[in-house]
Amino acid sequence: MLRIWKYYRDTSLIVKLAAGFVLGLIVAAVFGSSASALSPLGQLFLRLLQMIVIPLVVVTLIGAVNMGSPGSLARIGPKAILYYLSTTLVAVVIGLGAASLVDLGAGMSLPQEKIESPETTSAADVLLGIVPENIVSALANANMLSVIFVAIIVGLAISAMRHANDSVVSGRGEGLLNLVSGAKDVTYRILDGILQYAPVGVFGLAASTIGGQSLDAVVTLGTLIGTYYGSIAVHIAVVYVLLLVLFRVNVLRFFKNSSEALVTGFTTGSSSGTLPVALKCARKAGLAENVSGFVLPLGATVNMDGAALRLGAYAVLAANVVDKDLSFTAMAGLVLTATLVSIGAAGIPGAGPVVLSIMLTQAGLPLEVVGIVAGVDILLNSVSTMCNVTGDMVGAHIIDKTEKRRQAKDGTSSTAGSASQKATDYGPPSPGNV
Repeated sequence: MLRIWKYYRDTSLIVKLAAGFVLGLIVAAVFGSSASALSPLGQLFLRLLQMIVIPLVVVTLIGAVNMGSPGSLARIGPKAILYYLSTTLVAVVIGLGAASLVDLGAGMSLPQEKIESPETTSAADVLLGIVPENIVSALANANMLSVIFVAIIVGLAISAMRHANDSVVSGRGEGLLNLVSGAKDVTYRILDGILQYAPVGVFGLAASTIGGQSLDAVVTLGTLIGTYYGSIAVHIAVVYVLLLVLFRVNVLRFFKNSSEALVTGFTTGSSSGTLPVALKCARKAGLAENVSGFVLPLGATVNMDGAALRLGAYAVLAANVVDKDLSFTAMAGLVLTATLVSIGAAGIPGAGPVVLSIMLTQAGLPLEVVGIVAGVDILLNSVSTMCNVTGDMVGAHIIDKTEKRRQAKDGTSSTAGSASQKATDYGPPSPGNV
């Protein structure tokens, strides 16, 4: 029994996840909707991921802020935000263009049932919502934007203490950073245990979600699925690969080092849940911790290129089912709305219909479209999340490349990305998970 466990533990995570997903598909095909009985296995996995995400983001961001100088954070932050906004904007345009090209939704009709309209949120409310009224409430409700804001503020405060002229204050700052490093070690050891359960959770998720889908719904929306998959392929092959080439990042090595994160995103449908694996992949690729520790948690929350592609396609579908022509101005408004809404999307499974409802309401399009696409949303969500995670990893790689070029030009060096430093910070990686 012990030998079997060692073999399982030492097997590559990507192999275990793939095996769990394939077995789940087989069970779904054989048992159909009855496979929903396996749902608790998948829900337990998602709960474990959600349990570890908040402490992981907090300790990673606080550590990342303190890995480099305040000047390095001032450089990395704007680069990351500009990158995420740009790729999301392009994603919306690709989604709108592809859906318009195939006239997505032509000939379809609205479902009979009515769907209650959600409350809309203004841009000002979204911005104000980043600053929590209650830190404990933000942590308890997993408000990721607020958690990131608080973690960065705490990290900056600790950094200021460490660099203070007062030796007492400086010593206390170093003590707080040591405490964060210890918490990071604990968090990553818990994470290793969760990832050992991951294949079982993926098996339960695949069996229960796909087994409950209606074949008629899949056939009816086949054009939507094909269009969306094609848009994702274009976005990855053109936008991401082009950026990697422009910044001289080895494309084959990138996908090799990032494969576990991409597979985890595909099988779980959770950007936030994939963050732990993405951070490990970044460590394996040799990225500086002050870059990956800041860019990846931020991307798991605000980088939703896959959601932006989907929102663009859904907007065209919604307009076509009610025979509403979209003018250039209307499309420009949809691009802006979908970009902002997708950036505010939670990186967890099931957020798609909620985000879509908000966008359709703000755009004056029929909310009932949610009822049309809900049946096949699971088939789109997995690929969407994989696209999001790919964008996160690309952003971390190209920003890391720009930072290293600047260091080479200035004649400086950084130990933040060294393997020995990262092993000290996070503890030794488990061979089955890296």
